[in-house]
Amino acid sequence: MPAQTERTEDTRVPLWQDAARDPAERADALLAEMTLEEKTAQLFGVWVGASAEGAEVAPHQHDMEEPAPLDDLLPHGLGQLTRPFGTTPVDPALGALSLLRTQRRIAAANRFGIPALAHEECLAGFAAWGATAYPVPLSWGATFNPGLIHEMAAAIGRDLRAVGVHQGLAPVLDVVRDARWGRVEETIGEDPYLVGTIGTAYVRGLESAGVVATLKHFAGYSASRAGRNLAPVGMGSRERADVILPPFEMAVRESGVRSVMHAYTDTDGIPSAADDRLLTGLLRDTWGFEGTVVADYFGIAFLQTLHGVAGSLGEAAAAALTAGVDVELPTVKAFGAPLRAALADGLVPEAAVDRAVRRVLIQKAQLGLLDADWDPTPAALAGTDVDTDAADLRGTVDLDTADNRALARRIAEQAVVLLRNDGTLPLGPGRAPARIALIGPNADTPTAVLGCYSFPVHVGSQHPEVPAGIELPTLREALAAEFPDSEIVTASGTTVDGSGTDGFAEAAELARGADLVIAALGDRAGLFGRGSSGEGCDAGSLALPGVQQQLLDTLLDTGTPLVVTLLAGRPYALGRAATEAAAVVQTFFPGEEGTTALASVLSGRVAPAGRLPVSVPRLPGAQPSTYLAPRLGHSTEVSSIDPTPAFGFGHGLTYTTFEWSGLVIAHEETGTDGAFEVACTVRNTGKRPGTEVVQLYLHDPVASVVQPVQRLIGYVRLDLAPGEVAEVRATVPADLASFTGRDGHRIVEPGDLEMRFGPSSTDALLTARVRLTGPVRTVDHRRRLHPDFRVTQRQAR
Repeated sequence: MPAQTERTEDTRVPLWQDAARDPAERADALLAEMTLEEKTAQLFGVWVGASAEGAEVAPHQHDMEEPAPLDDLLPHGLGQLTRPFGTTPVDPALGALSLLRTQRRIAAANRFGIPALAHEECLAGFAAWGATAYPVPLSWGATFNPGLIHEMAAAIGRDLRAVGVHQGLAPVLDVVRDARWGRVEETIGEDPYLVGTIGTAYVRGLESAGVVATLKHFAGYSASRAGRNLAPVGMGSRERADVILPPFEMAVRESGVRSVMHAYTDTDGIPSAADDRLLTGLLRDTWGFEGTVVADYFGIAFLQTLHGVAGSLGEAAAAALTAGVDVELPTVKAFGAPLRAALADGLVPEAAVDRAVRRVLIQKAQLGLLDADWDPTPAALAGTDVDTDAADLRGTVDLDTADNRALARRIAEQAVVLLRNDGTLPLGPGRAPARIALIGPNADTPTAVLGCYSFPVHVGSQHPEVPAGIELPTLREALAAEFPDSEIVTASGTTVDGSGTDGFAEAAELARGADLVIAALGDRAGLFGRGSSGEGCDAGSLALPGVQQQLLDTLLDTGTPLVVTLLAGRPYALGRAATEAAAVVQTFFPGEEGTTALASVLSGRVAPAGRLPVSVPRLPGAQPSTYLAPRLGHSTEVSSIDPTPAFGFGHGLTYTTFEWSGLVIAHEETGTDGAFEVACTVRNTGKRPGTEVVQLYLHDPVASVVQPVQRLIGYVRLDLAPGEVAEVRATVPADLASFTGRDGHRIVEPGDLEMRFGPSSTDALLTARVRLTGPVRTVDHRRRLHPDFRVTQRQAR
């Protein structure tokens, strides 16, 4: 069948190359021309690493795959290039040149001239050598500031596109169910509304830069039993519907997201990669998602090797493709020859291949990759002669600009959470101790601020001879800069997760001779057991790793005022320090500017503004301890284990004081299809500027199915000067009281409710008692998801 053509300015080009035509129409025209091998070639990636000399990429060596033979694959085309920048350390300009030359080769090798779509990790910034390392997602949640996260994601997206990358594998929308899970640092928090709003803002930012965002992990990965990575998920359909799915639903409805990644886990025996009700029935048929579903790395093969629901790679390919997985990542394993064999054996119809290829081609058309005038030269190399000596390009592309660092610092500052303070903080001006003992395993460790998906940890740790590529001031260096008139003495005391206590005596001696002790505790990020936090680094309990709790107790015993600082990937029980330390300051891997931000909060140059996105446990073994639990999930007289947290979700102190008053309920009663009007007043009664986060929780005392005691339904950040007053009004639609009923449908029931205003989940300062009337009302994915906040600020009279 000859190629369809369309006359454009007297030059005949195939319809699928015409940028003026609809992407779906272009995809259909191209699909009609393709052989089966050309189709399936669009459904997988190849894992490569950019050349440090600017030459073409090379297949990545990995213990779970054999390098794909590019010469054999490229004549049929190629769907994706996996992590050309995120595989080995490479100068960004030379990486961009390497990708450019590879794209030329790919396009030249297939008869349609189709390039590959390049993707990278961007969980806490572009995971490339020399790129800005932003705070991890748990810190995003701590900001309670979607606008700031949108700004960050847009900056990340611009850096990705500037060097030729099209898709970013973020954000993670998993809701924390058990903080022992190693990947807690990658999540935004334990509340679905917070996760949804922050995650949706990230997607909008990334997509605004022309980069395809990828929601992951769909769905239920974070609910694995005992917090073990990839362990089976035993939750019921109601927990899945009301806790796990809402962030994904919000992002699909509101963000314009163009890709979703399936989860590794199985729920009640059904792996997500083979769950057609999830990937097609819910995601596409109900929610209307039109983008691509990509496999988590090796996830299709895992249907055979880990889940045991497929007897061969061909059966695994058929199951995943039928369920709705469009693209195999990171490399061709199941969607190559095994898929073609499954087609020949009748295990899957070719129509399923066509369905997936069409989605891939539509996305490539949207990205300009099918245009007749497509040029692989990225913006970062525009105006340069890319065919000259590559060495001339070295150092010409900056992925860690001053603007990026300033943005990373703002996020880190807003994410610092002051958990406890007896008045010792802030330390300046005029209050800086003459002698500070900085003690702990994270006192002088540059990478203590980085999560496991940051490039220096994820990849750089395998190349110790290569510098980090970015400046990573240690906490010792940051404190020295913040307190130039203080003498700072340092001791590690122990390692992050070791058992040695030989350093305790020195640490105690330094503490006794100081005016103030700052403990630098927490985690070391790593992968698969090579750290105390990160993918595959699950915890048996939430005690501080190693012997850090014993070190902490030793420091408390000296009697010197103690400020505990945490550079961590998850919350930990702190034992006596939760009530005896002078202050406790929590950060969650706050990125390359994290120690500077932490030091500035200790001095008071920056006011603490973060709020906990996860509860901090009181006991290390009382898990899971998420606040989002029903009555029997909290402290009861029928269990000897008390999961009451030391510091609850949403908690965070400031250096000023706030007065909450003026509760107004415009309508105490409304129908199940109506809305409530509630309002309150918040005033800064202190002498310093400060941030208060007004959190609105819903409590449903009697329902037809068991409900959490309360759940967050809205929040708003207030930055108030001394004496400034904010009037906060909220219109709360009855839809926000909906939940999954006994028959599996989402409903709004009549009955009494409480709307609780407060600064945290454990501190309801104002409670509006209201009532829903009328019949039970069934709602669906078109329901309202947010309250409408209106804030008026003024100086107090």
